[in-house]
Amino acid sequence: MQQSLQFYNHLLQFSLFQGLSHTELLQMAGHTKFGFRKVAAGKPVVKEGEVCQALFFLISGQLTLVTRSDDHRYSVEEQLSAPWLLQPEVLFGAMPRFSSTVTAAVESHFITLSKDEVLRLCDEFLIFQLNLLNLLSTQSQRRGRACWRRTPTDLRQRIVRFLLDHSVYPAGPKMVHILMEQLAGEVNDSRLDVSRALNAMQADGLVILHRGRIEVPSLEKLVMSND
Repeated sequence: MQQSLQFYNHLLQFSLFQGLSHTELLQMAGHTKFGFRKVAAGKPVVKEGEVCQALFFLISGQLTLVTRSDDHRYSVEEQLSAPWLLQPEVLFGAMPRFSSTVTAAVESHFITLSKDEVLRLCDEFLIFQLNLLNLLSTQSQRRGRACWRRTPTDLRQRIVRFLLDHSVYPAGPKMVHILMEQLAGEVNDSRLDVSRALNAMQADGLVILHRGRIEVPSLEKLVMSND
């Protein structure tokens, strides 16, 4: 009984299962092939380019997620903590492959749900179907509005916008692996001016500069400082 209650509580941490009655959860649990996976610290969960065949619900632990540019000239590393649903948008569509490499920062535990089971649950539970549609629609709407935001008016704002646009989660620590020349090209400014702007941000305690890396202790603090 305790195990069942714990399992239900894990599910209810995720928006896909919210709104389902206790009876519906019991029915779902009894007829659905949920998988369970434990990943040791430092071990991969999924790799960039790998075909997505299931939803991964992180119920405990912490992940390191690395997303690289198409030409692999820069990447952003960030930490994600439970509860977290790993890239649900790549389960379907024209490119059903993970766009990031994810490893376990500490021992992490997942509930998994195969694509076939997701489709069956959509067919049998209207609330689950609506929750999935709302999740994917919200992501699509946010990304669709991104290009209509006000253009940054100065270099510092452009750097912050670059960091924000290239983060999966808009908060927490980030490590950006990028050369100064590359960042200058991305924000359409000179290397010297970018260096000056970053050093000013470092003096304000917002970033920490390393050779070929920019450490952001708190992305939300950086964003708020730019408002």
